[in-house]
Order: sequence, then C-alpha cells, then structure tokens
Amino acid sequence: MTVDVGLLYSRIRQDEKLLLAELRDRGHEVHKVDVRDQQFGPQESSADFDAMDVVLDRTLATSRSLYTTSFLDAYDVPVINDAETARVCADKVQTTLALAQADVQTPETKVAYTVDSAMEAIESFGYPVVLKPVVGSWGRLLARIEDEHAAEALLEHKATLGHYEHKVFYIQEFVDKPGRDFRVLALDGTPVAGMVRSSDHWLTNAAKGAKTAELEITPEIAEIVENASAAVGGGMLGIDIMETEDGEYTVHEINHTVEFKALTDAVEVDVPAAVVDWLEVKVAQSTEGSTGEVTA
Repeated sequence: MTVDVGLLYSRIRQDEKLLLAELRDRGHEVHKVDVRDQQFGPQESSADFDAMDVVLDRTLATSRSLYTTSFLDAYDVPVINDAETARVCADKVQTTLALAQADVQTPETKVAYTVDSAMEAIESFGYPVVLKPVVGSWGRLLARIEDEHAAEALLEHKATLGHYEHKVFYIQEFVDKPGRDFRVLALDGTPVAGMVRSSDHWLTNAAKGAKTAELEITPEIAEIVENASAAVGGGMLGIDIMETEDGEYTVHEINHTVEFKALTDAVEVDVPAAVVDWLEVKVAQSTEGSTGEVTA
C-alpha cells in the first residue's frame, strides 16, 4: 500500500534525509511541512493535513513540537509522537513521574523552587550531584556539582535568569556509570537497535563526541525498554539507560523526537527501513480499524 506521510520539520538533518530517502524509495507520498511557515487554529491550519495518513514530528524546538502535535491531535490527525507522549518526554519532571509511577528504575530526583530549598535537596544527596534543566537535550546546561561553593554559585546564577523554567531546580543523584551509557531506539516498546556511548567525560552524549558501538540488547534491557516506553505512551522513542554501581540499570531520559544518525553508523540494523516498516503497519492497522475490520 502507498502511504501519504507528512514530515514536520524546521531543519532537514541527516536523520530526516534517511527517512525521506527510505519513504520515497518505497513509493510513498511525502509531504514536507516546515512548521516555521505554518499557522494553526483550533479547527484547521494552513497545511493540508487531511491529505496525510500519518504525520512524523521531526521539529527541533520543543515548544513547536508540543504545540504542533497538540493541534494535530485536535484535528484527529495521526501524529508520531502524539501530544501526550511529547508532553511527558519533553519535560524531565513529567518523565521522572511517569517512570516512577510505572516502577521503572530512574535516578533519585528532587525538585525545588528556591535556592535555599535546592541547597537542602543537594545536601541530602551529598556531592557530587547533577543539576539539569527541566527542558533540554544534547547534554546542554547539565552541571555536575562537586561542592557547596559550586552549588551556591550555580543556583544563584540560575535564579537570576529570566525564564521561569530556570527557577525550577531539577536535582538528581550522580550515577557513577562506568564511562558509558546506552541509547535504545524503540518502536512502541520494541527495541530496534541500541548503541553504547563511551567517553572519558561524565556526559556520554553522542552530540558531545562520545564514541559509539553496537549494543547487545539482552532480555533484561528489552524489558526495561518496553516498560519505559509504555510509561510515557509509546511511539518512536530514544531511551537512555545507565548502569549503576550495583550492576542494575536505570532509565535517565526518554527522547520523543529521537535522532538516530549516530545509531545508524554504529549498528548493522537498517534503522530507517525498520522505522518505515513500522509506519506502514501502523497505517494499515488504522485503515483496517476505520473500515470495521479486525486490526492486528
């Protein structure tokens, strides 16, 4: 079957080029929608989303992703990932709550709203601790705090910044991982491929230059990925996992507009092909359901 796919974007990166090439090679119709050129209202937008079977959200800015997927949900247009998954994954507080409520192990976290209460939270952990922005990616604005003087300086600095999000202090225990963490791409909870990201720095993001290698996805990791995906609503997700000192695993982040170029370079799996396979199945199931047939 031929699928009409909408691609929301604000910049076409290598990830989007790989998806576009795979979709076009299979003969699917692709509608590229630059969100910077669009206007959205409660009932309709300037783009013809009714002509699309499914829309992929690949926008860079979190605010644009959250609002655009909310509009598409209001229009009853299937969007990946949907607005609720985007809302939970885009905000580290919401992700932490979702994982904890689903009994998925995640680093111990405290949230405070004043410098004094944040200092109390930090001291209850002991040093080092990690201070993170509630919204952000690529390892930006994360700080490993080693002592009281650094804590006071960082908290005071954030407190003077204008945006209210900087006055929400998201404080997390420091997990002394063995110089690496894992990224797994999952489609509705099923792992497609994973990579090990290794670095001498405490941050092991590929965007910060970490070395990557293929990850063997064990049954234990697969179960963690499935549970973490379900906790935030499923979809196409990048799930980040760390190893703890006692040999267990903890999920520290879930990405709802996951980048996979580094993953594609690290594994033998054809990641774009797997994503398009999954899209085709989802659209087929949706079409069968709308005609009253039994879906898979």
